[in-house]
Amino acid sequence: MNYYSLNKQAPKVSFKDAVIQGIAPDRGLYFPESITPLPESFFKDFANLSHQQIGFQAIRQFVSDDIPNSVLKAILEEVLDFDFPIVEIEHGVATLELFHGPTMAFKDVGARFMAQCLGYFSKDEKSEVTVLVATSGDTGGAVANGFLGVDGVKVVILYPSGKVSDIQERQLTTLGQNITALQVDGTFDDCQKMVKSAFLDDELLEEMQLTSANSINVARWLPQLLYFLFAYKAVEHKQKEIVFSIPSGNFGNICAGMIAQRLGLPVKHFVAATNVNDTVPEFMLTGKYNPKPSTATISNAMDVGDPSNFIRIQHLYQDNFEALKENLSSYAFTDDETRKAILKIYKDSGYVADPHGAVGYLGLKKYQENRPDTYGIFLETAHPVKFLDVVEETIGTTLKIPSQIEKVMDKEKKFIQIQNYEALKEFLLSDR
Repeated sequence: MNYYSLNKQAPKVSFKDAVIQGIAPDRGLYFPESITPLPESFFKDFANLSHQQIGFQAIRQFVSDDIPNSVLKAILEEVLDFDFPIVEIEHGVATLELFHGPTMAFKDVGARFMAQCLGYFSKDEKSEVTVLVATSGDTGGAVANGFLGVDGVKVVILYPSGKVSDIQERQLTTLGQNITALQVDGTFDDCQKMVKSAFLDDELLEEMQLTSANSINVARWLPQLLYFLFAYKAVEHKQKEIVFSIPSGNFGNICAGMIAQRLGLPVKHFVAATNVNDTVPEFMLTGKYNPKPSTATISNAMDVGDPSNFIRIQHLYQDNFEALKENLSSYAFTDDETRKAILKIYKDSGYVADPHGAVGYLGLKKYQENRPDTYGIFLETAHPVKFLDVVEETIGTTLKIPSQIEKVMDKEKKFIQIQNYEALKEFLLSDR
């Protein structure tokens, strides 16, 4: 399997090179050269397959030239070592919980998979790789945990000051070892621009090997397609048209779901639910893509004004707006609507949703207004305790702190404050 740049001004590369480079020399995102549907027999035998077996069959075509089957199986055994339960919320509505991993966020699978791949690729290399990542919340903690102690890899995480929750900040600033956190005076978009600037900086690239652990990296992005396969395994007996509603920020998760659909997963429709950062909902209404500065919300992991992965989605549909509309709807919701949804879900079912999951629920309900016969699954992408103040204040109940979170609560936060790209570059060059 080769990967090509969506800017189409760079040579095709292997999976290994796409992972190590992160982004193509022409600054385009890498995309797989082909997507071969899985055989019908694979889906017919779903009930008898483990998550690891499903993962191996689905991912193998994307990595097989660079990772032997035995190694891939071992990686998936380690990465997929927790549950992905479906919880019924109400008639025709369920949630897929993606927060049972070590940092209690959906990004644990992609971050750990990428870390394992990079560790395998660098085991015989003498040079060091620096993983540079911007986070609006959960990416930082997942990447920090996934790459902690990986030989030959340094991790530098940029996060916006005052715009991630206390628990999210602790998860990315308290690990030490090969992990460094940089607190940026700005927004997530500022952090993301700094990361992209580093990949454009020839002077910097002459001195060090940089790669990204954001969902622009194929090894972080592609494994997320597995969530949709796991969900189908759990609900295939429903015999209804399945709709997925995904709380969306950088749009990597929903794009991975669309890859799963191309593999043959019988999905009726996708809903991209956002907060007030509504670049994509506006695009789906007007056909015009107008990125804008991000706005801070209580669903902070979605505070993205220019989602990187949306170009992959457009490419999947060959920039055909009408074809995209057949498969994707997108709606935006305010913080007030999000709080009301959290409270409604709790009062009606006793289920505690986090702000991102609540946005996903709202998007699903909006879509189902005129399509009541569909079976909807919204994604719970983070444990509600990671947004403790908002959730407890909204539902009037004290949440129990899970062990994964408890272990970081008393650790000291350690970070370096920076204000601009020049400060980031100075740090990277001095940290060699």
